[in-house]
This record gives sequence, structure tokens and C-alpha cells, in this order.
Amino acid sequence: MTVINLANGITLFRIPCSLALLFCTPLSLPFYVLYAAAGFSDIFDGWIARKTDTVTKFGAKLDTFADIVFAAVVLIKLLPILELPVWMIIWVGVIALIKLVNIVSGFVRYHTLTSVHSVINKVTGVLVFILPFTIQIINIKYTAGLVCVVTTVAAIMERSE
Repeated sequence: MTVINLANGITLFRIPCSLALLFCTPLSLPFYVLYAAAGFSDIFDGWIARKTDTVTKFGAKLDTFADIVFAAVVLIKLLPILELPVWMIIWVGVIALIKLVNIVSGFVRYHTLTSVHSVINKVTGVLVFILPFTIQIINIKYTAGLVCVVTTVAAIMERSE
């Protein structure tokens, strides 16, 4: 039986925050508040789990699931309004496909959901997280290009691990 500890509770919090974003106008104050809450929960859940020695396989799987929900919702909300060039949307699709192949092959190989928490994945997470906050200041075509490069490298490196 898996007990929900503080870290897992924080991870669980990310899922309804993410789903609530579906009902917000993109880049509005409620969107940013929920987005920040979900993003910071992703930072603190793992940190708390390590500090309280409550790291579990269940927590790692829950974190991966919550990350997928958060990423999917954010893509659903932001891609239609960003006016990205078609090549960049295709690039994001290819990254998603690589990530999906990584998840499926990890499941086939280990018979469980796997996730890689490497430094480059953490850097990718930070870059992706700050992206919506930079939209008003820096042209998305430049920042998204940088994020896509780093994310592609992370996804390919994840495949080799």
C-alpha cells in the first residue's frame, strides 16, 4: 500500500492546477497564477522528497504523470496563440514523439514507467517553465528555438540512457 506523503501530495496538487489551466485565458493573471503554482510544485516535490527521505517509486511515477499532464495542457493552451512557424510546430511534435518513444521503450524494457532526471532534463524544465513569462519581452521565435534545441538534446540523451 502506498501512503501519500507530503512530496506526493504536492505532486498530486500539480494535476488539478494543470487541468484548471484549460479553463483560463492563456497568459491571463489566473493562467499565470495556476501555471506558477503547478511549476513550483514540480520543483518542490522532489526537493522535499529528498530532504525528508520519502523518495518512492510511486512518487517518481506520479511525478512523471503530473509532468505529462502539465506539459500537455500547456501545449494545448499556448500552441494555438503563439503564431509559431510551421517548422517549429513540427519540431515540437518530433520532440513529443521522441519522448513518447522513450516512455514506451522504457516500459517495454523495464516493465514500468521510467523517467530520467538528468541535469539536462532539469535545464529543459526550467527553460520550458520560464518561456510563457518571457513572451511579452522576447520574440517567441527566438526563445522557442533555444528551448527546442535544448529539449531535443535532452530527449535524445534520455533515449541513450
